[in-house]
Amino acid sequence: MDMIDETELQVRRGLHSSLISIGANFVLALSKCLAGFIGHSFVLVADGIESLSDVFSSSVVYFGLRFAIKPPDKEHPYGHGKAEPVAAAIVSLAMGAAAVAIAIESISLIRTPHPLPEIYTLWVLLVVFGIKLVLSRYVSSVARDINSTAVRLDAWHHVSDAVTSLFAFLGISTALWTKNARADDWAALFASCVIMFSAWRQIRLPLAEILDTAPPPDIEQEVREVAASVPGVMGLEKCFVRKVGFRYYVDLHVVVDGDLTVRSGHQISHRVEDCVLAKVNRVAKVLVHIEPEEELMNPSHSEM
Repeated sequence: MDMIDETELQVRRGLHSSLISIGANFVLALSKCLAGFIGHSFVLVADGIESLSDVFSSSVVYFGLRFAIKPPDKEHPYGHGKAEPVAAAIVSLAMGAAAVAIAIESISLIRTPHPLPEIYTLWVLLVVFGIKLVLSRYVSSVARDINSTAVRLDAWHHVSDAVTSLFAFLGISTALWTKNARADDWAALFASCVIMFSAWRQIRLPLAEILDTAPPPDIEQEVREVAASVPGVMGLEKCFVRKVGFRYYVDLHVVVDGDLTVRSGHQISHRVEDCVLAKVNRVAKVLVHIEPEEELMNPSHSEM
């Protein structure tokens, strides 16, 4: 019950940060698009479009977290935790789509003469840059505390938006300094490349989780140390850990004295399970397989 309450508390923090992201991105997107259209700055409009994609991404994270916390049922005996990395993957794809849209429009405008951007657009970007840095630090701290891939990607989205704003500032400054409006469009094009690279880099993490890639080795090491400390455990043959949502699922092959009765071996497996659940943070379930010591002498069995 404590684990469920702790997980629900973690999800509430993630949902709260997502709602803040949705509200902030919506206001910033409208402000940047309006200032860009009026101030003749496509790089600022592109920045606003990227923020609109952030609204979509943060919404995906929000609903992904709500779905991931649903308890196991008949059709999903391991729960709905995989919805969390799926939401993170969608966020990465949205970043890539926004980057492609910005790049296409930037190339089009480079070829088309248009007025110089207004100087007040620089002040808009400075404000946006500061807000995005604060948001990225806040959401990143939440992601780190609750170990959420989707929230971590949401935080990175804020960072990419801040980078886009920085490119926009440099582009507008260059355009005003050189009296060449195309500098603004070139800045938007470079910003799209940065966003695309970030999307490609960030999608690897949720895909790894969806494919049950092993988590950082310190989790497995902690599980091994706790299991090995249980009386009656002579060694550990195998230890597999996978992340599902906010929690970890563990498969253990525990070596015990081969002369023990089935009942005694069963009791040891329960002690190992209870000990790992109690001492290793965020472990949801432990499956313990008992291996008699003599079986380790059979190489063909160890490879099965």
